[in-house]
Amino acid sequence: MAESSMQRSKLEGKVAIITGGASGIGEATARLFADHGARMIVIADIQDELGQRVAISIGTHRCKYLHCDVTDEEQVKALVDSTVQNYGQVDIMFSNAGIISGSDQILLDLNFSQFDRLFAVNVRGMAACVKYAARAMVEGHVKGSIVCTGSVAASHGGKRRTDYHMSKHAVLGLVRSASVQLGVHGIRVNCVSPCGVATPLTCQSYGKSMEEVDKLYEPIMPLKGEALRARHVADAVLFLACKDSELVSGHDLVVDGGFVNR
Repeated sequence: MAESSMQRSKLEGKVAIITGGASGIGEATARLFADHGARMIVIADIQDELGQRVAISIGTHRCKYLHCDVTDEEQVKALVDSTVQNYGQVDIMFSNAGIISGSDQILLDLNFSQFDRLFAVNVRGMAACVKYAARAMVEGHVKGSIVCTGSVAASHGGKRRTDYHMSKHAVLGLVRSASVQLGVHGIRVNCVSPCGVATPLTCQSYGKSMEEVDKLYEPIMPLKGEALRARHVADAVLFLACKDSELVSGHDLVVDGGFVNR
């Protein structure tokens, strides 16, 4: 019984912000954080109905939903400020909000309107979340953990979706620089990089069902037996957010069933 209690209290008393928390990896992580004793989980998204539904299902005494478009710096600042004002501090920032390329985007036909939109979310929005969470942690003397969602796309080039590959390389650069700069404050910054996950966003991007996306990814996954799910990524985020990884910083934790080592 004691062992079970320890396993379920890795985040006891912690206040966490999760962007992109209304569905997919963000939602799975919010539910896992609640299971492990987080005092308050603030999920931020632009999917208001979904976000409210997730917060209610977890329990509004420990999970709140706030609308936040990460491309708007003032909204990100307000998200962090509101969390500190209402709950005293920010211990964990899971900067997870991101989008996929709107098209295949090969270099010779690069559409810069689509490029700019993707970078506004995946890079600028990510940097804003790290910036304001780090400020709150420094000002509050909190030795916190910041986790960003990267991708295996940051480990190699691609024959298509050039803008997406570029954006995830930028996320990795942000994490590595932030970990160097924030280490003096006792703040850890890491990245979790999944391979293809059949999330609602991915399914919508491909115009396919979850089963169809699973079949699409199956041939490229060396580790056979089970499809990669949002909960597998959430497990990695939990590890990076809690004391189990207290000396891990600047690390890119790949969750890909061996994809990058093919």
